[in-house]
Amino acid sequence: MTMSLAGRTAIVGIGATEFSKNSGRTTLRLAVECCEAAIRDAGLAPDQIDGVVTFTLDDNDEIELQRSLGLGDLTHFSRVHHSGGAACATIQQAAMAVDSGACNYALVYRAFNERSETRFGAGIQGLGDAPTPLMVDFGWCLPFGLMTPASWVALFATRYMHEYGATSEDFGRVSVADRKHAATNPNAFFYQKPITLEDHQSSRWIVKPLHLLDCCQESDGGQALVVTTLERARDLEHTPAVIAAAAQGSSDDQHMMKSYYREDITGLPEMGVCARQLWRDSKLTPQDIQSAVIYDHFTPFVLPQLEEFGFCKKGEAKDFVKGGNIEMGGSLPINPNGGQLGEAYIHGLNGVAEAVRQVRGTAVNQVPDLENILVTAGTGVPTSALILSTVS
Repeated sequence: MTMSLAGRTAIVGIGATEFSKNSGRTTLRLAVECCEAAIRDAGLAPDQIDGVVTFTLDDNDEIELQRSLGLGDLTHFSRVHHSGGAACATIQQAAMAVDSGACNYALVYRAFNERSETRFGAGIQGLGDAPTPLMVDFGWCLPFGLMTPASWVALFATRYMHEYGATSEDFGRVSVADRKHAATNPNAFFYQKPITLEDHQSSRWIVKPLHLLDCCQESDGGQALVVTTLERARDLEHTPAVIAAAAQGSSDDQHMMKSYYREDITGLPEMGVCARQLWRDSKLTPQDIQSAVIYDHFTPFVLPQLEEFGFCKKGEAKDFVKGGNIEMGGSLPINPNGGQLGEAYIHGLNGVAEAVRQVRGTAVNQVPDLENILVTAGTGVPTSALILSTVS
């Protein structure tokens, strides 16, 4: 059954702070700045915003933002769990809220000092020993040294390499493409700093088979977006980025980045759950997608995402990423903004903003003749994805 909101809602405003390693201000200040910019970009006044959606990890309470921005009455506010897996789900929540009439204009935001303050990449060893279900689950891996996201991904990557003959260089091609795109994006942290495959291969090991340049940045910054119905969107200034489809996905025996107990750990079945919903609801196919913003916190997880969405067969992504296919001018340019490896790591919400720019035709690295763009959220966790399209 096709979901009722497919093609009925749109993203109409985007705003961001600068992306840095030391913002020098509070996370609330970052949230206010990016939200003000998104509301202004949408051509709205703050008191028109009556819905708010964010991540469970965000420190900025909705009512703090409400007072700081001068928002009016809020009739919808919700949060989505599972870290970067929430990136596209926040848009889905906002779309459902405006489509149902729970609110008229929904503000989506994520703001943090993830380099200068709370470093997610440092691992979970400091979270304490309270016997919550999550910590009990982690108790099965922490004694063996699996304490950081990089270490969790390394096991998947090793098995993927064994099964399909992928190499570290294949992972490196993702990093090279991202940094090539970031090098021409003035808003990217790695602006004018491309890398070569040799640079990737010579970067230090983090957890084998992951090099330093296989791992995304730790960033300070904020990103916000405004969602409303397509009917309202048509009266606003910018070309609406139509939400052709949005989905969440969790699969069998799901764990937080360490689903090692499945029969096969070379894929990302939770992303496959999203893929099936998106193709069903949008009536599109992989051949209808001109570009993709693929969640790239670790390069090995980019390859199985391409396979889960049907851009190539299982085990063939290593060949798909060769020959410039994922670079500008290729068959499927990915992360034209530089992605989380090149632009910034804002839990994927900056990738959604890039997709909006692509639909508007205002991106720095604009994919020509773009009609549909895929965006994916965090991998290894319960996740989400969406397709944005031009107005039909």
